[in-house]
Amino acid sequence: MSIHLLDIYRSSNIGIFLKSNEEYLLAPRGLAKTKISKLSEYLNVEPIEISIGGSRLLGPLIAMNNKGILVSRLADENEIKTLKKSTGLPVERLLSKYTAVGNLISANDKGVIASTLLKDEENQIVDVLDVPVEFLTIASINHVGAIMVSGNVGSAIHPQASDEEIGKATRILKVDVEPITINRGLPFISSGIILTKEKAIVGSLTTGPELIMLSRIFKL
Repeated sequence: MSIHLLDIYRSSNIGIFLKSNEEYLLAPRGLAKTKISKLSEYLNVEPIEISIGGSRLLGPLIAMNNKGILVSRLADENEIKTLKKSTGLPVERLLSKYTAVGNLISANDKGVIASTLLKDEENQIVDVLDVPVEFLTIASINHVGAIMVSGNVGSAIHPQASDEEIGKATRILKVDVEPITINRGLPFISSGIILTKEKAIVGSLTTGPELIMLSRIFKL
């Protein structure tokens, strides 16, 4: 099983601090360089040390796939330049009053599920992430990026998502979508997992049954 358990800053909510796609691991400035090196080596991705608006909470402030990166409007010019130079991807501030971009968008390379709060930003989301977007609530929650993890071989969704919502997500993302929890029952899945093409890192509280489901969903 290509899944590794981890704490960051003594927290199992590793997805609050880290962000990834299949090529890059974004890690907060100030995290021990030896830890960043080990994580990037394990995941077989390029590490990038970055902050967003001076914050180390990268997960809620970034939405990304392998085609582009959307960051919170709190990001400064140097942070955006660093991301552009390091990845070669399109990088833009999401032009929204809502700053928690990563909590409002879940994307793979086939589609985007975005919060209904971001309907006015549809064109920018499509332009930067280069895939179609649809706007949903899931389990009556607007923060779809917090309760989903979207990969290119499978995706995980809030355990109380309805069959209709799972069906919509499957159609949009074009992969199988399954309900799951992380870190011993938490439904906020993206707070507890960092996913690449071949491996994943999850919060240290993740249980054996959760690990088995994750390995099946993401074919790890």
